[in-house]
Amino acid sequence: MGFFGRNIKLWGENIPWLSGFREKNLRTFEKQGLPTAKTEAWKYSYLKNDILDNFEIDTTPHECDSDCHCHNHEKSDSYEINFCDGKLTSEHFDFAENITIKPLVEALYDGDVKPYLSKNFETENFPFAALNNAFLEQGVFICIERNMVIDKPLILNYHSHGKRNLICNIHNIIVLESGVHACLIEDYKGEGGEYFNNIVNEIFIGREAQLKHYKKQSEAVGAHHVALNAVSVKKNGGYQEFVRHKECAFARTENFVRLLESGAEAIVDGVYKLNEGGVSDITTNIRHLAEYTTSNQLVKGVLGGKSHGVFQGQIHIAKDAQKTSGNQLHRAILLSDKATVDCKPELEIFADDVKCSHGATSGDLDKEQLFYMQSRGIPLTQAKTILINAYLDEVYARISDGKIRDWLKADE
Repeated sequence: MGFFGRNIKLWGENIPWLSGFREKNLRTFEKQGLPTAKTEAWKYSYLKNDILDNFEIDTTPHECDSDCHCHNHEKSDSYEINFCDGKLTSEHFDFAENITIKPLVEALYDGDVKPYLSKNFETENFPFAALNNAFLEQGVFICIERNMVIDKPLILNYHSHGKRNLICNIHNIIVLESGVHACLIEDYKGEGGEYFNNIVNEIFIGREAQLKHYKKQSEAVGAHHVALNAVSVKKNGGYQEFVRHKECAFARTENFVRLLESGAEAIVDGVYKLNEGGVSDITTNIRHLAEYTTSNQLVKGVLGGKSHGVFQGQIHIAKDAQKTSGNQLHRAILLSDKATVDCKPELEIFADDVKCSHGATSGDLDKEQLFYMQSRGIPLTQAKTILINAYLDEVYARISDGKIRDWLKADE
């Protein structure tokens, strides 16, 4: 593991608790190593043992000229935070009152993040999150005060130039206090050669709070992307997420959602479409830990060429989580006999008064529908596009905001 020298200089080395935190996580990662085919949560999409030897960590100050299109230009219809090659491009934010937004290093120095940092997951179960914590430096801390209704989306823009083989560890902590309603958008774009984005989002949703979270991963073909969304939801709170994966070398979005109190809800939907190659992995683990909690998942994929799709969905219902409802469904269309899909739906039920379902299907486009459309004068390529779009629209239709829906569907 070539770049894991302990001589990498990070901000805050003189802060004892932070140095100890990083060291503990580095030891955790070194003990686990990279996931392999024997690692249950990664058995379908593990990476090569030497994959990280190709990348380096850049600890130099951010440099990006004003002509770069990832430069921070705030728009009137959104609040924007920009990252370029894994570095935050701004140190000060002028957003609405009652929204605290700080660079992660500032929040680490002030101690704002200590009640939240790594509280939503155990690093022993998430090796790349342990790696992220070991080099903790980049990211933002966002806290929205109680009962705020944010009328504009909060957008995290990530752009990678791909000029160097960088691994970028970004850790965001997002806190919605009681009664908050907000929308979070993540937009990943990239160009050039290989790079590796290693993202952790820790999201805390208070009582009666609602977060809609949309992610569009549209990066360079040679990019690697691993992201963990670790979410906790309190009483009558709601978390709604939509993930869209496009083609790159490897993209994995893992959602670890804990429904902590009664009435908590999670909706996790996704679409992936790979035309030539690469790997898309959408993994979810939704843990119902209280009564009257609900979850719903719908993920659809379209795979062409030599691409590989993975969906792993676990619903865990604890002993005391009575009157719980959990549903998941995954479907995939294979456009090539060289494309493959692996699916592992899983239910862990320890309560006796629940309603749960899961399902998975995969297959080709409907040949009868294609024949019918061709018989009406529609060329084969166009007919396939129409059927694919209609197939994916079932998932997109679950998004209530038309502008966001159109943005996610663009460039398919």
